Amino acid sequence: MRDGRGTAGGPDRRRLRRAYQVCVLVSVLAVAPMTWAWLASEPYRMPAGSAPETPVALVLGAGVAGGRPTGMLALRLDVAADLYARGRVRALLLSGDNGRAGYDEPTVMRDYLVAKGVPGNRIVRDYAGFDTWDSCVRARRVFGASRLTVVTQGFHLPRAVTLCRLAGLTAYGVADDRSARLWPEKTWVYAAREFFATGKAFLDAVVLRSEPRFLGPREPGLADALRAG
Repeated sequence: MRDGRGTAGGPDRRRLRRAYQVCVLVSVLAVAPMTWAWLASEPYRMPAGSAPETPVALVLGAGVAGGRPTGMLALRLDVAADLYARGRVRALLLSGDNGRAGYDEPTVMRDYLVAKGVPGNRIVRDYAGFDTWDSCVRARRVFGASRLTVVTQGFHLPRAVTLCRLAGLTAYGVADDRSARLWPEKTWVYAAREFFATGKAFLDAVVLRSEPRFLGPREPGLADALRAG
Protein backbone atom coordinates (compact mmCIF):
# COMPACT_ATOMS: atom_id res chain seq x y z
CA MET A 1 0.00 0.00 0.00
CA ARG A 2 1.30 3.48 -0.94
CA ASP A 3 1.19 6.44 1.42
CA GLY A 4 2.58 9.07 -0.96
CA ARG A 5 6.12 8.69 0.33
CA GLY A 6 6.98 5.32 -1.17
CA THR A 7 6.43 1.77 -0.07
CA ALA A 8 4.78 1.42 3.30
CA GLY A 9 7.48 1.14 5.95
CA GLY A 10 10.12 2.42 3.53
CA PRO A 11 11.00 5.60 5.44
CA ASP A 12 11.29 3.63 8.68
CA ARG A 13 13.71 1.20 7.07
CA ARG A 14 15.75 4.08 5.69
CA ARG A 15 15.88 5.71 9.12
CA LEU A 16 16.97 2.44 10.69
CA ARG A 17 19.64 2.00 8.02
CA ARG A 18 20.95 5.51 8.59
CA ALA A 19 20.95 4.99 12.35
CA TYR A 20 22.90 1.76 11.90
CA GLN A 21 25.42 3.51 9.64
CA VAL A 22 25.86 6.29 12.21
CA CYS A 23 26.43 3.72 14.96
CA VAL A 24 29.04 1.94 12.85
CA LEU A 25 30.77 5.23 12.07
CA VAL A 26 30.82 6.27 15.72
CA SER A 27 32.23 2.87 16.71
CA VAL A 28 34.99 3.11 14.11
CA LEU A 29 35.88 6.63 15.18
CA ALA A 30 36.01 5.54 18.83
CA VAL A 31 38.27 2.56 18.13
CA ALA A 32 40.54 4.21 15.54
CA PRO A 33 42.64 6.29 18.00
CA MET A 34 43.14 3.25 20.24
CA THR A 35 44.30 1.22 17.24
CA TRP A 36 46.59 4.07 16.18
CA ALA A 37 48.24 4.28 19.60
CA TRP A 38 48.52 0.51 19.99
CA LEU A 39 50.17 -0.04 16.60
CA ALA A 40 52.43 3.03 16.80
CA SER A 41 53.80 2.03 20.20
CA GLU A 42 53.93 -1.74 19.82
CA PRO A 43 57.67 -2.03 19.00
CA TYR A 44 58.58 0.14 21.97
CA ARG A 45 56.53 -1.46 24.78
CA MET A 46 58.06 -4.24 26.85
CA PRO A 47 58.04 -5.86 30.30
CA ALA A 48 59.93 -3.99 32.98
CA GLY A 49 62.49 -6.80 33.19
CA SER A 50 63.38 -6.25 29.53
CA ALA A 51 63.66 -2.46 29.66
CA PRO A 52 66.53 -1.03 27.60
CA GLU A 53 69.08 1.27 29.18
CA THR A 54 68.04 4.89 28.83
CA PRO A 55 69.27 7.96 30.71
CA VAL A 56 65.87 8.81 32.19
CA ALA A 57 62.66 7.21 33.43
CA LEU A 58 59.60 9.44 33.05
CA VAL A 59 57.06 8.52 35.73
CA LEU A 60 53.58 9.89 35.06
CA GLY A 61 51.43 10.97 38.00
CA ALA A 62 48.27 9.08 38.98
CA GLY A 63 46.95 10.88 42.03
CA VAL A 64 47.93 11.34 45.66
CA ALA A 65 45.89 11.46 48.86
CA GLY A 66 46.87 12.17 52.45
CA GLY A 67 50.49 12.71 51.48
CA ARG A 68 50.75 9.27 49.89
CA PRO A 69 50.61 8.10 46.27
CA THR A 70 47.54 6.21 45.19
CA GLY A 71 47.95 2.47 44.80
CA MET A 72 48.38 2.70 41.05
CA LEU A 73 50.94 5.47 41.33
CA ALA A 74 52.86 3.50 43.97
CA LEU A 75 53.14 0.61 41.51
CA ARG A 76 54.58 2.94 38.87
CA LEU A 77 57.08 4.30 41.37
CA ASP A 78 58.09 0.77 42.40
CA VAL A 79 58.89 0.01 38.76
CA ALA A 80 60.92 3.21 38.46
CA ALA A 81 62.86 2.44 41.66
CA ASP A 82 63.65 -1.02 40.30
CA LEU A 83 64.84 0.41 36.97
CA TYR A 84 67.19 2.72 38.85
CA ALA A 85 68.44 -0.05 41.18
CA ARG A 86 69.23 -2.27 38.18
CA GLY A 87 71.09 0.49 36.38
CA ARG A 88 68.59 0.69 33.54
CA VAL A 89 68.15 4.44 34.12
CA ARG A 90 70.32 7.10 35.79
CA ALA A 91 67.70 9.72 36.68
CA LEU A 92 63.97 9.86 37.34
CA LEU A 93 61.71 12.62 36.01
CA LEU A 94 58.49 12.73 38.02
CA SER A 95 55.72 14.50 36.13
CA GLY A 96 52.50 15.35 37.93
CA ASP A 97 49.96 17.94 38.95
CA ASN A 98 50.79 20.82 41.29
CA GLY A 99 48.20 23.14 39.85
CA ARG A 100 46.46 24.02 43.10
CA ALA A 101 47.51 24.79 46.65
CA GLY A 102 47.92 21.77 48.87
CA TYR A 103 48.13 19.26 46.04
CA ASP A 104 51.65 18.30 44.97
CA GLU A 105 51.99 15.03 43.12
CA PRO A 106 55.69 15.33 42.20
CA THR A 107 56.83 15.96 45.78
CA VAL A 108 54.82 13.03 47.15
CA MET A 109 56.32 10.88 44.40
CA ARG A 110 59.84 12.10 45.26
CA ASP A 111 59.39 11.37 48.96
CA TYR A 112 58.15 7.85 48.20
CA LEU A 113 61.17 7.10 46.00
CA VAL A 114 63.67 8.53 48.51
CA ALA A 115 62.15 6.21 51.14
CA LYS A 116 62.76 3.38 48.66
CA GLY A 117 66.46 4.26 48.52
CA VAL A 118 66.65 6.35 45.35
CA PRO A 119 69.08 9.27 45.92
CA GLY A 120 67.34 12.63 45.97
CA ASN A 121 69.90 14.14 43.59
CA ARG A 122 68.82 11.66 40.90
CA ILE A 123 65.19 12.78 41.07
CA VAL A 124 63.71 15.74 39.18
CA ARG A 125 60.19 17.06 39.63
CA ASP A 126 57.97 18.41 36.85
CA TYR A 127 55.16 20.32 38.56
CA ALA A 128 53.17 20.99 35.37
CA GLY A 129 52.52 17.51 34.05
CA PHE A 130 48.79 18.16 33.82
CA ASP A 131 48.20 15.44 31.22
CA THR A 132 50.25 12.91 29.28
CA TRP A 133 50.85 15.15 26.26
CA ASP A 134 52.03 18.01 28.48
CA SER A 135 54.38 15.65 30.35
CA CYS A 136 55.95 14.38 27.13
CA VAL A 137 56.37 17.82 25.55
CA ARG A 138 57.81 19.30 28.73
CA ALA A 139 60.22 16.37 29.16
CA ARG A 140 61.84 17.32 25.86
CA ARG A 141 61.41 21.08 25.62
CA VAL A 142 61.73 22.12 29.27
CA PHE A 143 63.97 19.42 30.76
CA GLY A 144 66.00 18.59 27.65
CA ALA A 145 65.35 14.84 27.61
CA SER A 146 65.94 13.04 24.33
CA ARG A 147 65.79 9.33 25.19
CA LEU A 148 63.75 7.89 28.04
CA THR A 149 61.61 5.08 29.40
CA VAL A 150 57.98 5.89 30.25
CA VAL A 151 56.58 4.18 33.35
CA THR A 152 52.82 3.75 33.78
CA GLN A 153 50.09 1.09 33.80
CA GLY A 154 49.62 -1.23 30.84
CA PHE A 155 46.27 0.25 29.79
CA HIS A 156 47.90 3.69 29.57
CA LEU A 157 51.20 2.64 28.02
CA PRO A 158 50.28 2.73 24.29
CA ARG A 159 49.04 6.31 24.56
CA ALA A 160 51.95 7.43 26.72
CA VAL A 161 54.64 5.97 24.47
CA THR A 162 52.99 7.22 21.28
CA LEU A 163 52.63 10.75 22.62
CA CYS A 164 56.22 10.89 23.85
CA ARG A 165 57.50 9.76 20.48
CA LEU A 166 55.32 12.34 18.72
CA ALA A 167 56.78 14.95 21.07
CA GLY A 168 60.21 14.16 19.61
CA LEU A 169 61.52 11.74 22.23
CA THR A 170 63.11 8.37 21.61
CA ALA A 171 60.73 6.73 24.06
CA TYR A 172 60.23 3.20 25.31
CA GLY A 173 57.60 2.06 27.77
CA VAL A 174 57.32 -0.39 30.65
CA ALA A 175 54.44 -1.11 32.99
CA ASP A 176 53.62 -3.09 36.09
CA ASP A 177 50.19 -4.63 35.60
CA ARG A 178 49.70 -5.75 39.18
CA SER A 179 46.87 -3.22 39.29
CA ALA A 180 44.75 -5.52 37.10
CA ARG A 181 45.03 -8.23 39.76
CA LEU A 182 44.79 -5.97 42.79
CA TRP A 183 41.96 -3.70 41.62
CA PRO A 184 40.29 -5.32 38.59
CA GLU A 185 37.16 -3.14 38.59
CA LYS A 186 39.05 0.13 38.96
CA THR A 187 41.53 -0.95 36.28
CA TRP A 188 38.68 -1.79 33.91
CA VAL A 189 37.17 1.68 34.43
CA TYR A 190 40.51 3.36 33.67
CA ALA A 191 41.01 1.15 30.63
CA ALA A 192 37.56 2.10 29.31
CA ARG A 193 38.41 5.78 29.74
CA GLU A 194 41.35 5.29 27.40
CA PHE A 195 38.93 5.33 24.44
CA PHE A 196 38.13 8.99 25.16
CA ALA A 197 41.60 9.93 26.39
CA THR A 198 43.26 8.53 23.27
CA GLY A 199 40.84 10.43 21.05
CA LYS A 200 41.83 13.65 22.82
CA ALA A 201 45.49 12.66 22.55
CA PHE A 202 45.16 12.25 18.78
CA LEU A 203 43.67 15.74 18.52
CA ASP A 204 46.34 17.28 20.75
CA ALA A 205 49.35 15.60 19.19
CA VAL A 206 48.42 15.07 15.54
CA VAL A 207 45.61 17.46 14.57
CA LEU A 208 46.18 20.53 16.74
CA ARG A 209 49.81 20.09 17.86
CA SER A 210 48.69 21.73 21.10
CA GLU A 211 51.07 23.59 23.38
CA PRO A 212 51.22 22.41 27.00
CA ARG A 213 48.96 24.25 29.45
CA PHE A 214 52.16 25.68 30.92
CA LEU A 215 55.47 25.40 29.08
CA GLY A 216 57.81 27.75 30.90
CA PRO A 217 61.57 28.24 30.56
CA ARG A 218 64.22 25.58 30.12
CA GLU A 219 65.22 23.94 33.40
CA PRO A 220 68.67 22.41 34.15
CA GLY A 221 67.50 19.94 36.80
CA LEU A 222 67.58 16.84 34.63
CA ALA A 223 71.03 17.57 33.24
CA ASP A 224 72.27 18.09 36.81
CA ALA A 225 70.73 14.81 37.94
CA LEU A 226 72.41 12.92 35.09
CA ARG A 227 75.76 14.40 36.07
CA ALA A 228 75.29 13.60 39.77
CA GLY A 229 77.11 10.79 41.49
